[in-house]
Amino acid sequence: MSLSLHNYFMDRALMLARVSLDEGNGPVGSVIVKDGRILGEGRNLVQTSGDPSAHGEMVAIRNVATSLKTTDLSGTTIYTTMEPCPMCCWAIITANIPTLGLGARHTAFKHNDLGNYSVEALATMTGRRLQIITGVREREC
Repeated sequence: MSLSLHNYFMDRALMLARVSLDEGNGPVGSVIVKDGRILGEGRNLVQTSGDPSAHGEMVAIRNVATSLKTTDLSGTTIYTTMEPCPMCCWAIITANIPTLGLGARHTAFKHNDLGNYSVEALATMTGRRLQIITGVREREC
């Protein structure tokens, strides 16, 4: 996939993150793509929904899985503005999403609440494969 398409999908995720922040939630937006088209999206809704699991990635995965009536999202890519937490990363892996377009890293914000966590470390620890595309609109994210 071309850099311009990666940027296009991350632009949409950034727009969702801004909406989420304006609503009083964390600034995370996620977009799930297959064959160059958006299948679904999500944004952080933790505060407004009262659901601690309503992270942007989780909302996007739920929306797409419900829409497609399957939990197998093979062949898709998820773009997300912030490095997925362990819960979201595991959901990505469990849904068989093979590719992650990653905006900002937790370390860029000096988040130390997750120790030395990274999506690569979780994938390695679990023996799962996850292709990670880094640096997509990283500064804006």
